[in-house]
Amino acid sequence: MLYPIELRARKAIMAHGRCYPVGMTSPVEIEVKIAVSSTARLRRILRETKFSIVNPRVFEQNLVLDNARGSLKSNGLLLRVRTTGKRSAIESGLCTFKGPAKETLTRHKMRVEREFVASNADECLAMFAGIGFHPAFRYEKYRTVFGRRARRGEKGKPGHVTIDETPIGVFMELEGPPLWIDRTAKELGFSRADYITMSYARLWERWREEHAIPPGNMVFSHRV
Repeated sequence: MLYPIELRARKAIMAHGRCYPVGMTSPVEIEVKIAVSSTARLRRILRETKFSIVNPRVFEQNLVLDNARGSLKSNGLLLRVRTTGKRSAIESGLCTFKGPAKETLTRHKMRVEREFVASNADECLAMFAGIGFHPAFRYEKYRTVFGRRARRGEKGKPGHVTIDETPIGVFMELEGPPLWIDRTAKELGFSRADYITMSYARLWERWREEHAIPPGNMVFSHRV
């Protein structure tokens, strides 16, 4: 999703030694996570603040790809194939590339993001495998997406709120322009002190360290 902050983000992208051809836009993802204790309570607060469901609750399987050397992870890059819903014979997948993450002075996570939909996820994974990129980590979650119309005084395209139910707890994600994120977080009862900029892979690593869990994928023991 493209936001006005993109112009400033390009300087950060250039600092990592990556540039794009003239005229080629660089969509920038700006988001934060916030850990929440109760899905039901958060849903109630979202309804009270006039948010409504944009995409109903759905199961997601996310496959993070890397080569044998782990080059993408070591360089702060992400290559991911996501499938949603029940498994079928031929299933589409959302392919995502994310550049190096940068935490802004206002504690927002910002990075270049590019996505496309592959009509057949298995063929897409086979193609990546053919050039040396195989599943290195799998994580699951149930996601519900909420949105609302821009309010008076809000400029630009409004962001959206997601509730992610994961094996290690429930997280709310706020994605949109930085000012929108801060205003929405405050309205929902949170502050910048609650912001989390770690990926789910890093949150899982920290969880494993804290609970002495051996390496593995972040998956549910059973569907809920």
